[in-house]
Amino acid sequence: MKTVAEIKEILLQVRNESDPLLEQYRTDTRSSVQKLVASCLKRLQLEASLRQKFQEMNQFEDEIHSKGFQLIAGIDEAGRGPLAGPVVAGAVILPKDFLLLGLNDSKQLSEKRRSEFFDFIVEHAIATSTGIVTAQEIDEINIYEATKLAMQRAISNLACSPGFLLIDAMKISTSIPSESIIKGDARSNSIAAASVIAKVTRDRMMLQYAQQYPNYSFEKHMGYGTREHFDAIHKFGPCPIHRMTFAPLNQFPSKV
Repeated sequence: MKTVAEIKEILLQVRNESDPLLEQYRTDTRSSVQKLVASCLKRLQLEASLRQKFQEMNQFEDEIHSKGFQLIAGIDEAGRGPLAGPVVAGAVILPKDFLLLGLNDSKQLSEKRRSEFFDFIVEHAIATSTGIVTAQEIDEINIYEATKLAMQRAISNLACSPGFLLIDAMKISTSIPSESIIKGDARSNSIAAASVIAKVTRDRMMLQYAQQYPNYSFEKHMGYGTREHFDAIHKFGPCPIHRMTFAPLNQFPSKV
């Protein structure tokens, strides 16, 4: 008779509810084994739910592939709302057989999960890239135009040229066929992957800025308008990465 520890390792390898091994241990009278069986069933049900969600979020990609397009790039941005730092766009081309259970809008993922997904996407995608527009550029052309520019830069930075673009909520000037999808980061796997690339890239940049400008605690709020951030601005004034056209920064005469 196998030990509980051995059975635990065996059940971790089970991939569907009809697996004979699962059936075998359903009849084991040990309560600890029954807990392992219940845990295994719960895991399989969660995986099935996530797999169905992933398939649903591939509907746009499937339709576009069916029209003959091969390389589809998802485009999304991070950092439109903060008072400081750049706006960053991500562009991702996924292979047709790509699978990452749990992929979603980056804002719905924990920091740890975003980082894990970032590494997985970079490793398994056909191509990934970012486009960055600085706070100074944002002040010069406004955040809406800066977001479009970041997306265009991300597309240009891809190692291979996409045949079709799926863009989260925005319309940009491009010769490449494209579709703008409202809340696309929660409806398209390609856009969700791009949102992860954009968010993680921007957060890592803000952590570096936090070391460069320690008075503002950027590592805590990533440049967003929290009470702590407002207090620091009023105490120390704006720093070089603040967006001076954003309120209340537009009330200050200059940066530090």
